[in-house]
Amino acid sequence: MIPYELMSELSMKTPSKIVLLVMDGLGGLPRPDTGLTELATATKPNLDALARESICGLSIPIAPGITPGSGPAHLALFGYDPLKCYVGRGVLSALGIGFPLEPTDLAVRGNLATVNDEGAVVDRRAGRISTEKNRQIVALLRQIKIPGVEIFVETESMHRIVIIFRGPNLSERVTDTDPQQTGVPPLPATALEPSAQHTADVVNEFLTAARQLLKGYQPANAILLRGFAKYPHLPQFGELYKLRAAAVATYPMYRGLGRLVGMDVLKTGEKFADEIATVRQNWADYDFFYIHFKYTDTTGEDGDFTAKVLAIEEVDHSLPDLLALGPDVIAVTGDHSTPSILRAHSWNPVPYMLRSRYEISDSVEQFTERACQRGTLGRFPALQSMLMLMANALKLEKYGA
Repeated sequence: MIPYELMSELSMKTPSKIVLLVMDGLGGLPRPDTGLTELATATKPNLDALARESICGLSIPIAPGITPGSGPAHLALFGYDPLKCYVGRGVLSALGIGFPLEPTDLAVRGNLATVNDEGAVVDRRAGRISTEKNRQIVALLRQIKIPGVEIFVETESMHRIVIIFRGPNLSERVTDTDPQQTGVPPLPATALEPSAQHTADVVNEFLTAARQLLKGYQPANAILLRGFAKYPHLPQFGELYKLRAAAVATYPMYRGLGRLVGMDVLKTGEKFADEIATVRQNWADYDFFYIHFKYTDTTGEDGDFTAKVLAIEEVDHSLPDLLALGPDVIAVTGDHSTPSILRAHSWNPVPYMLRSRYEISDSVEQFTERACQRGTLGRFPALQSMLMLMANALKLEKYGA
């Protein structure tokens, strides 16, 4: 990792434009009956054509064998060491919806979930209920009052909510209540150190009250919490790289990631074509665009192989409109892999391709996991991505005499 101070010294402003397209959860594993991953199954002539003009490889989000969350995996792509710049999910969700966090606020992301009569989780996402239904449930949860603590409950999207606890002596050192599996009951919040016991007690009191309010409310009759966090202060993206950076994302958490590092977050629609239209409308105002596509991850987590294939094809269909803008450097990758056969994030490296006029394309003919294994880049840390993007955009000074 290059020190932030050195990166700021080496970076320089130029008129070239960079696009980083992140297809969330892009990587997959072969389906047993075909031996093909989602990428290899999809009909994607435009992504494949771009691969033939690029240098390719497989990025490692955190370290070999480590399954990453979306937050640290994105921070690595942005050039922040994910092992030193840990950011809890609650903060990202709060920033994603534009909640005005105060320095001492404790934020946590919640899943509206379904539990059975025995109290076991049967659906961690409550059937991915609508955002409108979510708002109705949030209105109920806002009735909960705990002496000495101010509580804000906000809708994020679909089954996801954000809860902010505001008061003295609140600690991040509390365990998640999401068991990350079905067939078992939600976990209690537990203090990881004595000073966090007050916080754990507040959280458990909130959850007890929530269970009573949601009793019999199907399918969302429970809450699973993870990612207790307070606002961290990271070096800002524009200062590090001297870039005017924009984030284009449909899902709140990823808008939160952009906002956290100081990118301008642009309002956009739900489809990839809407995101490209947003980039087009703002093309003259920025020299770095981070574009996030969510549905390759959502479909992978649902275990829906066919839907993930279709999500890849949606990106492919609109890719020419993005390329027509003429980015000087473009990279297409994922933050992590979400194989539909696992229905979850995995430790597998992620396909990556980078096109610029200053790189000699390699022999990769298709944008797939197997093909990228043979690419020039080999396996490399995602943390190095920004260095390659900046170099190819001629935005880095020479180091040393």
